[in-house]
Amino acid sequence: MGENAKWWIIVILSSLWFMVLTHPVLAEVTAQTSGAGSNAHAWWFWPVVLFVVTLVMGILAVLGGVGGGVLFVPIISGFFPFHLDFVRGAGLLVALAGALAAGPGLLRLNLASLRLAIPVALIASTCAIIGAMIGLALPTNIVQTALGATIIGICVLMLTAKKSEFPDVPQSDMLSSALRIYGVYREESTGQVINWKIHRTPLGLTLFVAIGIMAGMFGLGAGWANVPALNLIMGVPLKISVATSKFLLSITDTSAAWIYLNKGCVIPMIVVPSLVGIMLGSFIGVPLLKVAKPSGVRWIVICMLAFAGIKALGKGLGF
Repeated sequence: MGENAKWWIIVILSSLWFMVLTHPVLAEVTAQTSGAGSNAHAWWFWPVVLFVVTLVMGILAVLGGVGGGVLFVPIISGFFPFHLDFVRGAGLLVALAGALAAGPGLLRLNLASLRLAIPVALIASTCAIIGAMIGLALPTNIVQTALGATIIGICVLMLTAKKSEFPDVPQSDMLSSALRIYGVYREESTGQVINWKIHRTPLGLTLFVAIGIMAGMFGLGAGWANVPALNLIMGVPLKISVATSKFLLSITDTSAAWIYLNKGCVIPMIVVPSLVGIMLGSFIGVPLLKVAKPSGVRWIVICMLAFAGIKALGKGLGF
């Protein structure tokens, strides 16, 4: 995506945001979907705060290889006066927008692997539709408790991993060889040229069935699970895992988002400022990912997921 195209996207989304902020009907709808505590502020206060918060989320999401939704849903549902169904619907679109903004740049930098992404995306996107239907049918507290426990478990797994920046893969398996999933990239922080390949491909692809279902059910996108599955199970280098995960979200989230749109769980007052913020943050995050050290990216992933997991678990248990 060229620089002119990026700015045209920003101008269009900013114009939509202005229309939302100046439309009294949409303001009234948002007031009805918010809690009683929102009366302490002017109706335009929360959209402005949403923009600032999601701008920061967009930067961190690219560096962590997660969709903005993994941070958006637990944080916005915890601190903003919006019903969880509307937050989950917006969360998927937030993750999708950030992925669409960052994906072309990551492919251009040779960090995201298209050969790796396509088979994974076909499985995860199909299962995400099923997950979205399940998530809308389950009680809110059950979904949030399960979400928090899952993310905290992933953080523990990444903390105990011995070597995640550059996994040791002695030999690729038959399936990955047949699909020609391998590559070469230059680690800018050290100047080292990395030749990578993957193993345990059947196990990894099977895991993405569960990842797709959980992604749609929680309304988060799938970045929170993509990185550990690609990196720790299949042996993909961390930076390639992060970048490919970000690209994957542009495919997986599209499937689940249609279910939430069909159920009326998308409110423009919440979605539009969030999309503008997450896309601007993603544009900033792509060049930062290129020069970031892999060990630093690993800790960003762990810290972001731990905070989001604790927040979601506490909300689900009523704390």
